[in-house]
Amino acid sequence: MLTAALPNLHAWALYLERAPLPVLQRTVDELAALHQRLDQITGRDLSRVILHDPMMTLRVLRYLQSHRAPSQQTEVTTIAHAIMMMGLGPFFRAFQDLPTLETHLQPYPDALHGVMRVMSRARHAALFAEDWSRLRHDLESDEVTIAALLHDAGEMLLWCFAPALASQIRQLQQDNPGMRSAQAQKQVLGFPLPELQQELARQWHLPALLQALMDDQQDQRSPRVHNVVLAVALARHAANGLHDAALPDDYTAVQQFLGLNPEQTWDHIRRMILKAGREWDWYGVSPVAAWLPQQ
Repeated sequence: MLTAALPNLHAWALYLERAPLPVLQRTVDELAALHQRLDQITGRDLSRVILHDPMMTLRVLRYLQSHRAPSQQTEVTTIAHAIMMMGLGPFFRAFQDLPTLETHLQPYPDALHGVMRVMSRARHAALFAEDWSRLRHDLESDEVTIAALLHDAGEMLLWCFAPALASQIRQLQQDNPGMRSAQAQKQVLGFPLPELQQELARQWHLPALLQALMDDQQDQRSPRVHNVVLAVALARHAANGLHDAALPDDYTAVQQFLGLNPEQTWDHIRRMILKAGREWDWYGVSPVAAWLPQQ
């Protein structure tokens, strides 16, 4: 575990590029159960499990890119496509004996809680992005879903491999409520985490399309990137509680993006919050749905 910041962005990327990505114990258990029914399942069943877990999603995409045949011209940008390319049997053989977050972070319970909070937030963002993508008739909504799920992977990796530094960033923001995440990250690490994330995506050779969808700098150029940016922002602010001061602006931005009225917009947001709430036990942290008024 790193306890002090490395000298520069390149050193961080080199360190994390080689780190084995731990996945949720729930993912391991769900995959084992599916493996027992290998003749009865489809790639979609596998995909549904994997897309609850950003680290497992990253593992699958990295594997596909590292085993890509020279003759393969098309990039694999979705988990369903990845599984179709591999086949069910080879998939299970490739992803045996996975390291788990719970074991990796057993001596660091605060770090485990920290990464679970980020994962829960990422799942909320992915559900928002998926719903809005379908409303906008995006033919490849899974790409937008994955981009939202992985948008904050840098923060997850920090909790996994440098929890002391992740705690410093969190404490800075708690002590300075007006401080933006990028400012706190730069103060502790020397750079904002999105820069590390983009560098890792390049080193891992993630599909160029996913890299672009995860790049906030492309926000004004692409409605699909704007979808991801809005979903991530809404999930981040909602995770603080539905009283968060930034949420009214988020609701307005989503309403304008979707072209709906306020009631329709809130209905879509609420349904995704409730859907994420039904999955809270994947991460063991209180979901946003816990703050919804009882009806």
